[in-house]
Amino acid sequence: MQTKESRGKTIKAITPHEVIPPTGKSRWSQIKPFIPVSMEKFRLLSNEGLAPPRIKIGERIAMYDNAELHRWLADPAGYRASDKGEAK
Repeated sequence: MQTKESRGKTIKAITPHEVIPPTGKSRWSQIKPFIPVSMEKFRLLSNEGLAPPRIKIGERIAMYDNAELHRWLADPAGYRASDKGEAK
């Protein structure tokens, strides 16, 4: 976390993760710096099973499994989504 001075007050700025955590779930805004394609292209790849599927948490919230993201980043061309019954 970075800090900066503003009008005599110290403000803590949240910085993006330097790496995707190995486990857990992440939102698009957290993984965007690591993904070499646009959000729309990643969505299309995900729908085709060529990228990790979105996991719908709510009506407006979707997340991605970090372990699957690491598997995809290790071999994007060879990745095939595993059938875990997760929502696309």
